[in-house]
Amino acid sequence: MTTFTAGPLLLGVRHHGPGSARAVRAALEAATPEGVLIEGPPEADALIPLAAEKDMRPPVALLAHVVDEPGRSAFWPLAEFSPEWVAIRWALEHGVPARFIDLPATHTLAWGNEEEKRTAEGEQGQGQEEKGEKEAGASDRSVDAGVRIDPLAVLAETAGHDDPERWWEDVVEHRGGAGFGADPFAPFTALEEAMGALREAYGVGGHDRDLLREAYMRLQMRAAQREFGDEVAVVCGAWHVPALRQKTTVAADRALLKGLPKARADMTWVPWTHRRLSRVSGYGAGIDSPGWYGHLFAAPDRPVERWMTKVARLLRDEDRMVSSAHVIEAVRLADTLAAMRGRPLPGLTETTDAVRAVMCEGSDVPLGLVHDRLVVGDVLGEVPQSAPAVPLQRDLARAQKRLRLKPEPMERELELDLRGETDAGRSRLLHRLRLLGIAWGEPTASRGSTGTFRETWRLRWEPELSVRVAEAGVWGTTVLSAATGKAEADAVAAHALADVTALAERCLLAELPDALPVVMRVLADRAALDADVGHLAQALPALVRSLRYGDVRGTDTHALTDVAVGLAERIFVGLPPACAAIDAEAAEHMRRHVDAVHGAVGLLGEPGTAAPGGMRERWHSVLRVLAGRDTVPGVIRGRAVRLLLDDGELVQDEAARLMGLVLSPGTEPGDAAAWIEGFVGGGSGGGMLLVHDERLLGLVDAWLTGVPAEAFTDVLPLLRRTFSEYEAGVRRTLGELVRRGPGARGSAEAATSGIPGFAPDLDPGRADAVLPVLGLLLGLDEAYDDDFAGVAR
Repeated sequence: MTTFTAGPLLLGVRHHGPGSARAVRAALEAATPEGVLIEGPPEADALIPLAAEKDMRPPVALLAHVVDEPGRSAFWPLAEFSPEWVAIRWALEHGVPARFIDLPATHTLAWGNEEEKRTAEGEQGQGQEEKGEKEAGASDRSVDAGVRIDPLAVLAETAGHDDPERWWEDVVEHRGGAGFGADPFAPFTALEEAMGALREAYGVGGHDRDLLREAYMRLQMRAAQREFGDEVAVVCGAWHVPALRQKTTVAADRALLKGLPKARADMTWVPWTHRRLSRVSGYGAGIDSPGWYGHLFAAPDRPVERWMTKVARLLRDEDRMVSSAHVIEAVRLADTLAAMRGRPLPGLTETTDAVRAVMCEGSDVPLGLVHDRLVVGDVLGEVPQSAPAVPLQRDLARAQKRLRLKPEPMERELELDLRGETDAGRSRLLHRLRLLGIAWGEPTASRGSTGTFRETWRLRWEPELSVRVAEAGVWGTTVLSAATGKAEADAVAAHALADVTALAERCLLAELPDALPVVMRVLADRAALDADVGHLAQALPALVRSLRYGDVRGTDTHALTDVAVGLAERIFVGLPPACAAIDAEAAEHMRRHVDAVHGAVGLLGEPGTAAPGGMRERWHSVLRVLAGRDTVPGVIRGRAVRLLLDDGELVQDEAARLMGLVLSPGTEPGDAAAWIEGFVGGGSGGGMLLVHDERLLGLVDAWLTGVPAEAFTDVLPLLRRTFSEYEAGVRRTLGELVRRGPGARGSAEAATSGIPGFAPDLDPGRADAVLPVLGLLLGLDEAYDDDFAGVAR
């Protein structure tokens, strides 16, 4: 049996390995060192005692960021099954000093900045934090030796295995040191010998960063030996152990570290997630199955049986029929597969195969749920409030607690009723965070309500948001002040008018009364200088929506109203000339602008918006101009006629007359098809209009059948695009009406055929029959007077 002799006890591990974690705990219990040294940034030494707090629950991560540039950051994640975390907890429980000995974050963060400057062109697609993460941690999975190798892959291949992950599980994770007998130090001795052979064969080549980190760790080991004596344990990546065992001089190590760049850095603990652990982590090696590894570490015995029970419970919660017999058979199958494949215990591959065959009946659909919820998992760690944090983070935490809005790793929907104070506060918080670039929540369409008093959010807290919070701290110490400062800065920096109007809308949603005057001043200046009608039309809807949101939240929106009315007046004047003599692509864009302006004017002209009267009348006059000018493209003319018809400004006979003129033989077929597309296309309910108006359908049918053969191929794509937007039932009804021919709906046969449509004359008896239901829907009394009946008819 190996004993703890003089000199540092070097415990080489695989980061985030449950087998390594158990072996580290066993070795520390056997050795009882006087000090524990751990691979990690030494700036975090003061944070180590927080790991003993009852509110600290892994997975967590050490977050380092540059004080003057919070977006430049790095993470050192730790799970419950990470050997480093086990070493920290053991030291705290036994009153043994614990320290981090890796290269300080002040160098790694500054190093990343210099490397980014040198290779900016080649790294444009890589995020800042990902660079920091890769630079921050030690890679025990890969080293740069001219060509990058994977030590596990080399060892597995040497042992005759083609899968490094399965080989590591068989040798270490499933044995937890037991496979090496009763000697708790034997696993580390074997790994040190293997890594020494690899480094001798491959070296480190041009991977100078490892050499510098190892030089710093040797210096820290010497300092610890002077303080605690030789009984010091070192927990680090197995790849570094041979280098730390190497005999070097202090002068040589210091010479290597001379002149390293520096950046002033702050450090704290932040919550982490299993899902984030499954990506490439700060130690350079993401694990595919953190949930599975956590289970292996936590299961005291019978890990396969316990795992199958978890899977069965999950599937039962999803209403799948899984019995105890399924669990028993799945365990038996996993054991059989492991024996057939020569494995000491069933691994994730065997358990997954058994679950698929027995519990999922061969389907990968429920198996995907098992992988997402259990193999990876949605565990979110917790950090005590005593952990250092920027003032903005503390204010956010207070707001989350006050509003009972707890961060969660799983995506969930949150329905808010803005008429309640708590939900209104939640809405304000989420909108302010979005302004700051902290995308905790994403607004989505509300179900079951179109009122402006309701909002639906899709929430999911990702660990990276802690970086965004630190980065947003430059704008203020509270969420309100930071969002105000960010909105004002964004307004000044914005170039496009639509960007400023969108910002005004977001300021109202977030209730930022101090930022709104600045945004409105910039908005008025941009609107006065912008002569592009398309830009004005694009900006108006957001302004009008802001007025509506202001009404719901009780915000004073008179300044917004003045700007919106001014924009609308300029659009009214400039729209007809802007629509003349433009190509088909520009005409389609302008048609969408016409739709948007129409909806905005409809809201702007409603009572309570403080807009002057006559807005709708002036807009209708603009639509009449567009509908009557031959120089305006057909798609815009058709849409103008349709909007006038919908608003009751045009009678059915006049609409039919205008359609008849357009579909006359003297009009180019392409222009006529574009007019039809504008009139009944664009998702405007045109299909139902044709269903209920036989004259319009007859005009379209007669025109289409008369289109010359040489023009038909040009017209067909336009019409196909138009009619393809209709619902299947509408298309089917239109086809039936066309098949029956003109006038069929007025016949007795059509009246009993179930085809929807209007009769030639009003039937008072049938109309009166709907009054009780209508009154019930409107909440009226059962006694219906003559006035109500007349209005209903």
